[in-house]
Amino acid sequence: MVRFIKIANLLVFSIIGGILGKAVGDWYLAIPAVARLLGPSDQHRLVTSVGFILLGIIVTIYLSNLVTRQLMVLGEAVEEFSTTQKLEVLLGVMLGAVFATILVLPWPLHPTIKLCLWLLLGLAFAYLGARLFLSMKEDIFLFWPSAGAVAKAQAQAIGGGKEHSRERIKILDTNVIIDGRIADICRTGFIEGPIYVPGCVLEELHHIADSAEPLKRARGRRGLDILNQLQKDLKLLVRTYDHLPVDSNGEVDHRLVQYAKQLQAAIITNDFNLNKVAELEGITVLNVNELANALKPVVLPGEEMSVTLIREGKEINQGVAYLEDGTMVVVEGGRRRIGETLDVTVTSVLQTVAGKMIFAEVRSQNGEEEGASNVRGSGSGGWQRRKGR
Repeated sequence: MVRFIKIANLLVFSIIGGILGKAVGDWYLAIPAVARLLGPSDQHRLVTSVGFILLGIIVTIYLSNLVTRQLMVLGEAVEEFSTTQKLEVLLGVMLGAVFATILVLPWPLHPTIKLCLWLLLGLAFAYLGARLFLSMKEDIFLFWPSAGAVAKAQAQAIGGGKEHSRERIKILDTNVIIDGRIADICRTGFIEGPIYVPGCVLEELHHIADSAEPLKRARGRRGLDILNQLQKDLKLLVRTYDHLPVDSNGEVDHRLVQYAKQLQAAIITNDFNLNKVAELEGITVLNVNELANALKPVVLPGEEMSVTLIREGKEINQGVAYLEDGTMVVVEGGRRRIGETLDVTVTSVLQTVAGKMIFAEVRSQNGEEEGASNVRGSGSGGWQRRKGR
């Protein structure tokens, strides 16, 4: 396709260059001084005309290479444009062509020269018009009532800022709503700015809530309850920007990415796949799971804590306990102490994709394992950090 465009441009520009060269040659030969110099010889006139034609072809071929490169760059960029940006490019091209027409028509030139000059100037001004409108898109939004402009104006009215207003919009996905932790996070004030729930997310929640499977139905109803709670506390933007042009037949995650692109918004999720796709698209992602991992208390080797062993470990003589935040604690020498609450000393901390894993050993006195005085009876779990000796 690219090669075809290059060949087509080369052919078109060569024809235009030949026509312009022939027209300029005829105009040159019509000058009285040149006519007297060349005399009545047709051979001299033919050579002069051919020379001008070749000169026109050479010049336009050089211009064709420059224009083709710029058109290729612009074409690749246009493929990534939103609908609003494509309309801006179209408007810029149309105004550029109109400006070239107004500029060329009044000139008293030969019709052939005028046509070729209009084609060249029209192409140049169309390109400049497209670049100009793209560079002025933020200002055009103020008076061009397109869908993207309306969304931006609404976001600015809510956010109160010009540069970062749309960036402050947060889009909730289905999984993070069902998870439920987002409600507590929002109540603490860590999430600022307007929170947008697209209609596709709401429809997916309704579909899950109507499922025949009891577990899925309970999850869907929980998500709807979380939304109602957030609506009362934060006044959510429900379906506010659903008029934006997105692929209505695409999956929910795909539509969320499109909304985020057009609104320059961030997506709040705990979905690993959506997180990766959005990051590849250059969208800011706020992952609730990453926030939970970041808020887990820092445990250093040598620190002491109290944990309740609940099951055996994979290796010999290991016991497993869990902290209140779900962090696994592997205790060496704890296999025979299942169900007991022991004082342990942290030996190492391993960071994995799923979170942190703590390795510890039963706290000893004078180099020996502590006896029954360390046993505190079976409990519900949890731990208490202690100062090292």
